Amino acid sequence: MFKGSFTALITPFKNGKFDEASFRSLIDFQINSGTHGLVPTGTTGESPTLSHDEHIRIVEVCIEQANNKVPIIAGTGSNSTDEAIYLTKHAEKAGADAALVVTPYYNKPSQEGLLQHFTEIANSVNIPIVIYNIPGRSVIDMTNETMAKLYKLKNIIGVKDATGDIPRVYSTKNDVGEDYILLTGDDSTTLAFMTYGGHGAISVTSNIAPKLCSEFQNLCIDKKFYEASIINDQLMPLHRALFLESSPGPVKYAASVLGLCSEEVRLPVTTISKETKETIDSALRHASLID
Repeated sequence: MFKGSFTALITPFKNGKFDEASFRSLIDFQINSGTHGLVPTGTTGESPTLSHDEHIRIVEVCIEQANNKVPIIAGTGSNSTDEAIYLTKHAEKAGADAALVVTPYYNKPSQEGLLQHFTEIANSVNIPIVIYNIPGRSVIDMTNETMAKLYKLKNIIGVKDATGDIPRVYSTKNDVGEDYILLTGDDSTTLAFMTYGGHGAISVTSNIAPKLCSEFQNLCIDKKFYEASIINDQLMPLHRALFLESSPGPVKYAASVLGLCSEEVRLPVTTISKETKETIDSALRHASLID
């Protein structure tokens, strides 16, 4: 169930409010383009600036609109263990297929703190949990040893690895387990990640290029890496352009160019510069997404 191209969904806003109509249209666009799964209310969905009511509504809308056509991994992480438990319990009740739980940001817990944090969350629900390891944003890096301990729990099933450390795919399989699900969170290194034995990606780029990203993943799953590399070359300028400024500013601009939603973001993230917009426009043309 949890393999291929999962889209780390942006949260459309309109005049400061959640734009539900655009969000529903975005979900339809994703499913019709072959996306393998959806991830609402992750950090790409600006979860740190969503109210609890918004967070809950967005998860519910995503599940309702997807209508069991693709699996939903709801972002439920927080640097507060109690808050993460609350959001994960809601995701389970709403019908999510799994939860994505980020390592706590700012608190900078020890490995023991990480172990206890994720254990408390896992023990509070029955749905599968995917760990989100992103040292570049959360400051801490969960070790393979800690992941191996957590993998002994009944419902921790894998990791979204945004370290960009490709050989770690190999070491994680060896240290944690062959069946441990490995999803990359780094679009620009996804091809290498998959050749090392990854199972898929939770992708930012797939917000705006879902068909290309899903086709790319299908080829990787079939081990047709040369054919996949051709699509990867088509997407690489876009992968890079979407992180020239703080995400999701760039991908929301790209989405606005394609008519998917407005480019509106919430502070402290800001709309992107003219120069970055021009680079994104060029990358969209390179990917044949605009003329």
